[in-house]
Amino acid sequence: MFNLPSVLGFYDKMGNCLFSSSVEKEVSRNDLASDEFISKCCGEVSYNIGSDWLQWGRHLGLSDSDLDNIKSDNKNCYEKADNVLKKWKQKNGNLSWEQLKKELMDFSRLDIVNKIETKFGEISSSPNKNSNVSSKKDLLRMSDELKKYYLKFYGKIGELQPLSKASVNVDLIQKFVDLCIVDAVNAQEERLVDAVFSVEREKFLENQMRYTPIPYRDIFTKEKSTILISGIAGIGKTWLLRKCLLDWSNGLIWKNVELVFYLECRRLNQYPNISNINELLNVFYKDIVKDFKFSNHTALFIIDGLDEFKYFNELINPCLTCNYSIVNALEEIQKYKHVIAGRVYAIDQYQSISTEHSDKLTIQIMGFNENGINNYVENHVVEEKKEVVKTTLKESPIAKAMASVPFYLSSMCKVISDLKKSDENSFLTMTDLYTNIFLYFLRKHIIKNTKFMYEIIEGSSNKKYILNICKIAYNMFVNNKIIFSKDEIQAFINDFDRNEGNFFGFIERIETDLGCYYQFAHLTIMEFCASVYAYNCLSGDEIMANKKLKSCLSMICGLANKSPNSLLKFLVNLDPSNKSYKESSLLFSILDRLRKSEDPKDYHDLFVECFYESQSSFTDEIKSIVCSWWISIVDGKTSYLTSCENYFINHYLKSGKKLPELHVDKNILSDEEKKLLIQCSSNVSDVSFWCPINFEGWKPKDKIKELNFILHFDLITKKDFEENFLPWINLCEELIFQFELHLHNDIDFIKDFYEWIRCSNVKWFEIKYRGKYFYNLNELKHFQHDKIFNILNYIF
Repeated sequence: MFNLPSVLGFYDKMGNCLFSSSVEKEVSRNDLASDEFISKCCGEVSYNIGSDWLQWGRHLGLSDSDLDNIKSDNKNCYEKADNVLKKWKQKNGNLSWEQLKKELMDFSRLDIVNKIETKFGEISSSPNKNSNVSSKKDLLRMSDELKKYYLKFYGKIGELQPLSKASVNVDLIQKFVDLCIVDAVNAQEERLVDAVFSVEREKFLENQMRYTPIPYRDIFTKEKSTILISGIAGIGKTWLLRKCLLDWSNGLIWKNVELVFYLECRRLNQYPNISNINELLNVFYKDIVKDFKFSNHTALFIIDGLDEFKYFNELINPCLTCNYSIVNALEEIQKYKHVIAGRVYAIDQYQSISTEHSDKLTIQIMGFNENGINNYVENHVVEEKKEVVKTTLKESPIAKAMASVPFYLSSMCKVISDLKKSDENSFLTMTDLYTNIFLYFLRKHIIKNTKFMYEIIEGSSNKKYILNICKIAYNMFVNNKIIFSKDEIQAFINDFDRNEGNFFGFIERIETDLGCYYQFAHLTIMEFCASVYAYNCLSGDEIMANKKLKSCLSMICGLANKSPNSLLKFLVNLDPSNKSYKESSLLFSILDRLRKSEDPKDYHDLFVECFYESQSSFTDEIKSIVCSWWISIVDGKTSYLTSCENYFINHYLKSGKKLPELHVDKNILSDEEKKLLIQCSSNVSDVSFWCPINFEGWKPKDKIKELNFILHFDLITKKDFEENFLPWINLCEELIFQFELHLHNDIDFIKDFYEWIRCSNVKWFEIKYRGKYFYNLNELKHFQHDKIFNILNYIF
């Protein structure tokens, strides 16, 4: 037993007081700073700090030499902790309880604060001192219990696996992977009101290319009344929220917030008749809140999975009649500080009713950064498979593009680690990625055997099972139903009631007071299954007539991939009675309809994606519908689309076609973009550069018809021009009929253009410089010798 000052009494081994001397239970405000009171508090603190004295000393800012002296001069932990406080007091002068309390709370030792304030009482200048003291004690107790609860139960989170609910945990404190967070106001350039599935993924890939991440601490250490967090499915929103809970519990963020309550919408759905916050908390935190009534300033609410809230439409449309009082409880949360997370479309719509708070912050999760991806692989992949995973993530454009999304990264790591041979799969297309995830989960968690895939699929019962899952997904997808009832399923699956249990895994059953409802375990799989059903059971005309399937078109075309080495073949021909896709080319039907689209973007980007996913070649049919084409290399284009264009241009040029136009408005190119530029330049008519380009180790080799440099916004050196652009000018031979150059006014090597063009085979050119146009060498030469003209022209 420690030799404590007698004024503090005696304690058992657990730190409980056996008996104490006469200590006043109420302390006057003047006594808070008295030497006697501070001495009592310091003794209590030192006893409870105990073996944490060294970290406590570092927290208080003591030097290493001070801590070394304390360690060598004192034997037990109490004496060391006591001398830490004495040294701190010596350096900072007289202390008050408020100072000491603040440091304890910053050190995440609210438990010590609670013990001291319970033991010695607390000051209140109001007439209702006893009531206020009791209320404050309740707040401190609840805060302490909440933090202990979160640290105990939320310190680990189930690892993101493909649909699996297996109890494989990730330590969020030790192994949390930093997520890339961006300003969602800038990230969402157009509202995604109707975009629930692939449009979100497309926008995510675009945003990933152009936005600067915001550090985690810059967001969550600031006191904001409202934080809205959006992100596509599987991006890591729940990871981030759980990390916030742990950091609050450890005193790292939201230091002025006394109570934080975490609520998941999929669990809120089970209690539709709860009408207010107190009822809500007495259900989910009954043992902690114990009917406590708190005021607005004490609590912060975290709502996870807004898109999964069954009564979301009623929440964002107050004018709608709603029979479920849980909506009122969620509306009441807006009066308090709150953090709400959900899919991009849900948060975008929710903002329309979240306008009260002027200090609102809206952010979007963009997934893992490169370091985060590498850390995840190091921490979660077995040693013998790490190099295979890293190689796949480096060489596969699809794997590289989707690895930042935790759900896909985890899925790919699982699939690759399970492969018998390292070259068994390369995730060549997006459809390949989804197929591997779907079949991996089917074998591991539904069929639960080690048979080869061809043995599993050859049974008609398994084909029927897959088709039924896909049928449910299709019907819910086209009706935009994330949550659905048994009656809605039975409308098109007659025997669902009898075989309900067989569908669990892909589909989750949620119990509520009002009965059961269902939802797919992961919405990205729901979209993929809808695509599989459409490919197997609908004609090209039916697919194109349903606008809801537009986001599925590239994946539907991906299922047309005839590669014998792809697992895709196990997901086609699931319905032998339907031969429509065999009788006519489904791929051609979709591409032909895209060609006739009124939206040029549909014809261009979506056409290229569909062609790439199908891994087709230029058949006579396809060649007949591909007219003039252009390629743009610009900022903001996704790496996935660039990969698609590389594949398309390769087949386009091999078919004997010449690329009409190439536009380049990006000076630093990725490897995929360099590859695209090289391919296009081998057989292109018109090339336009809108900025200086940095491309070492390669020069153009083939003739081009028209060359344009629009450089009036960029000041370029003579050396850079010679290295990056002169090779293109030297390509201009007999076939050239135009060479156009718009130069920045401050370029000072105009005289060199005369020599460059004179020595080339350029037959016709146009140069705009300092407001004057030059169309032949005589004009250019005259300009060089007329200095007075140059000066006047520059002035005006």
